[in-house]
Order: sequence, then C-alpha cells, then structure tokens
Amino acid sequence: MRIIGGKYKGKAIVAPKNLPVRPTTDFAKESLFNILSNYIDFSKLSLLELFAGTGNIGYEFWSRGCSSITSVDLNFQCVKFIKKTQQSLAMNTKVIRSDYIRFLTSTNDTFNFVFADPPYNMPNIGDIPNQVFSNQILESGGTLVIEHDKHTQFDNHVHFKNCRQYGRVRFSFFTFTE
Repeated sequence: MRIIGGKYKGKAIVAPKNLPVRPTTDFAKESLFNILSNYIDFSKLSLLELFAGTGNIGYEFWSRGCSSITSVDLNFQCVKFIKKTQQSLAMNTKVIRSDYIRFLTSTNDTFNFVFADPPYNMPNIGDIPNQVFSNQILESGGTLVIEHDKHTQFDNHVHFKNCRQYGRVRFSFFTFTE
C-alpha cells in the first residue's frame, strides 16, 4: 500500500503479513479522496478512524494536512504497527487499542469526520451508524463514511446520503445535521 496524495505522496507503507486486516485498495482510496478533496478542507478536520487496521486512511488524511487524528483498533499488533508508522511520518496523533463500541460509549471527544472500515463479515456492521450518532460522536455538519461490500445496505438510515462503488468496495456516506 502507498500514500496516494499530499505531502507524503508515493510513500510505501509495508505492513507485516500477519496483521488481520484488509487494507483499502489504492484504487478505492484514490476514488474516495478525489470525492473528499472537492468538498472538505483537510486542515480543519478532526478525524476518527475506526477499525484502523494498518492506519492506511489516517496516513492519507495526515499527508493532506489533517493534524487531529484518532485511530482506534482492537488488535494489539495493528496498534503497534500504526504507532511505529506514525512515528516515521512525524505524526502527533492518538492511537487507541479498544473495541469500537467501548470507545464510542466512553469517549468525550467529538469529530467532524469519522471513517469506519470494519470487517465486511462483521455480524453487527449495520449498527455502526447508530452507535456513532446515538453516542453523539459526530459534530453537526460532520461526515461518517463506512467502507463495506455489496452485502451491506444503509439506504434506509435517517442520516444516509449516498453510496459510491469502486470495484468490490463501497463507501456509504452519512451526514449529521441538527
């Protein structure tokens, strides 16, 4: 995997093979950031990266000027890898080892952008938007993006805006307005 834009464009990120992750493909990531670049100012974002895995999405936001990033993952090896990589990129951001529900129900922080990349076969994947919105994690006007496959649909959620597909990857967009 590599960083596809911004200050660290082209930098390769080599994750250990034993991490239990499925990093977002460069094709899907590039498509997502082409969309985001048209309507957000990365330097004004506070990002929450749920199911961070390798930290791939957080590095992309950092490279584009986002300096407030919180990466959350339950796997110890993933957290260790993210911390090591963040150090090599001179990132001064938070990495938290936690289950996503425990984090969402215990944090006092709010964010204006939340990206979640859960395992596609996670049994309660459909609960992620409800958890984010009911715990008031997203600031008014903020955006939630969930990466998923074709078997998951969020179209009926009250805050759902749209879904974009890139190969086998889908990104569902949600917006919170009071």
